[in-house]
Parts: sequence; C-alpha cells; structure tokens
Amino acid sequence: MTAEIAWEQLKFDENGLIPAIVQDAVSKEVLTLAYMNKESLQKSLETKETWFWSRSRAELWHKGATSGNTQQIVSMRYDCDGDALVVRVVPNGPACHTGAYSCFAGELVEGTQEASSAGVDDRFAILAELEALIAAREAERPEGSYTTYLFEKGVDKILKKVGEEAAEVIIAAKNRSHEELRYEASDLIFHLLVLLREQKLPLDQVLSELQRRR
Repeated sequence: MTAEIAWEQLKFDENGLIPAIVQDAVSKEVLTLAYMNKESLQKSLETKETWFWSRSRAELWHKGATSGNTQQIVSMRYDCDGDALVVRVVPNGPACHTGAYSCFAGELVEGTQEASSAGVDDRFAILAELEALIAAREAERPEGSYTTYLFEKGVDKILKKVGEEAAEVIIAAKNRSHEELRYEASDLIFHLLVLLREQKLPLDQVLSELQRRR
C-alpha cells in the first residue's frame, strides 16, 4: 500500500468528508461505516491502521487508540463515482463501541434460506455463516463460549484439537459408520475454520487454491 493518493479521483462532500465502509478482510463481514477527511485518509495510509473524522466530536479519531481494538488495513478501494471507500481490515477486537464484532447487528429484513435463488449455492452457505460467527466470537469473546475458550488458549490448543478431530475422522471411517463420520467430520471442519481465523487466512483463499488445482 502506498501513501500516494489520487486526490482527483475522490469526491469529498461539502464538509470535506467521504464515507468509508470497513470490512473484515477474512470473514467479509461489514464492520462499520465511518467518515474520513483528507488528513485521516492520509494517516490511514501512512500508519496502515484506520483513522476517521468524528463528526460528533469534530476531531480526528484513531480507531482503537483507547480500546486497543485497532484495525490493520489490508486494502482500500474507491467506488466508480469516487465518493465512497471500502477499507478491508484485520480487526484486533470488536468494531462497535458496544463491544459487538460489527456495528450492523439489527435486521430490517430477516435473512432467508433462499440463497440459491439469488445466485448463491446454499449448499455451502453454512460455511460462510460459521466463518462469520467464529470471527465474531474472536472479537467479542463472550463468556462461556467454547470458541472463546479456544482463542484464549491459543494456537497450540487449536492445533491439538485439529489433530484430535482428524484422528477421530480416521477412526470413524475405519468403523464404516456414516453417523459417526458425519459427526467427527463436522467437528474437524469447525476446528479447521477456527484455526484459519486464528491465522487470519480467509476460507476464500483455500477455496481459490482448490479451484487453481482443478
């Protein structure tokens, strides 16, 4: 990423601001909508962390400066009109001031299971949902959550669980038990997704590798 900005491509509003949609680079979840002015945009590119302009406080705002929930910038793009930004980040904790993973928690229209009619193969929709849920657990760390427990114990514990579940898949297959294999394979996939999140490797990149090999 370069700190050089094609200012002529960007359109700031009458207050000198441009909206910035912040997206988790791993889970693809939208985290928040904030605003940048020229100074905060420049600082964001220079520090590789998000800086915004607080409209309520009328001051520059370094995300995570007090909470520690910084956002490491992976990429920044502007739209076809040059009047909005998408900032892809690796978040270090919740994005919302409420402690939630994403600021977008409320639903005006409830999601449905009609993903296939919208051009999405819903056979694998659960993987995207699970990836997003695991990302939220990592950020929010709710008490009593098994996923929270794994993240707090760290990579060695997660690796141990991946190894254990892989061994149990092998045993289930040797037993020729579809019910046992289905259960153990589900455990393995879940723990593998937790490991991918801990390593900040998007599932999309794994799928792209499979596509490349095909």
